[in-house]
Amino acid sequence: MRLATFNLLHGRSLSDGTVHAGRIADAVADLDADVLGLQEVDRAQPRSGHLDLTAIAADALGAPAHRFAAAVAGTPGETWHPWQSEDDNIHPLYGIALVSRYPVLRWQITQLPAAPVRSPVWAPGPGGGLILLKDEPRVMIAAVVDAPTGPMTVATTHLSFVPGWNVRQLRAAVRALRALPAPRILLGDLNMPAGPVRAFTGWRSLARRPTYPSPAPRAQLDHILADPRGAAPLGPVVQIRTPAVAVSDHRPLVVHLDPDHTARS
Repeated sequence: MRLATFNLLHGRSLSDGTVHAGRIADAVADLDADVLGLQEVDRAQPRSGHLDLTAIAADALGAPAHRFAAAVAGTPGETWHPWQSEDDNIHPLYGIALVSRYPVLRWQITQLPAAPVRSPVWAPGPGGGLILLKDEPRVMIAAVVDAPTGPMTVATTHLSFVPGWNVRQLRAAVRALRALPAPRILLGDLNMPAGPVRAFTGWRSLARRPTYPSPAPRAQLDHILADPRGAAPLGPVVQIRTPAVAVSDHRPLVVHLDPDHTARS
């Protein structure tokens, strides 16, 4: 079983600042993930050629189950408002997605409110730099998937860049997930390093690798976490990858679990 998380930066390449469907598909296909959490996902955005990035990722993995959840309607950094209802789907959308090769038995969306203050953040690429941004609302997608080992909960989110507020969101996400069946996995860009993530959740990190910035990663912002409560382990981690790909300022994080290892040993 391969689990992966990938902040797409809406599919943009740092080398030339453009978005190409083929580059995104190749990057996702290389992950060979059974369940993939995606962050900074565009749908019908002019800046990404009006592409449906969730559908591109699902096609690249041959994954029949997928769901996009908008956090905002409009374009981050320009004009936007919090996504409120299906009526907002006439706008360009931005959010997160979960893609699964396994059948999904149940979906759940959890809203995570935005920080009430503006904060400095580093914008990568040409014309980037330190800018003061209004935080966006956040969202979490959870799916109960029918995996080969039985039903399990897998979720993805993208937390605030505002220190302290992302901790509040992380705690809310964990509370929501504990209402769903174990075993439980959380994939995502949590915008904090592994130490605080473990301290504030008690969940086990399945991979400790730097993922940001992509050309020469120095920090781990992207995580794959397992809830130690309520179920037998899913098996040992037999491989961890953070491949260099042609899109985004983050590297994807991929964990390969072997649930049959204990039975064979």
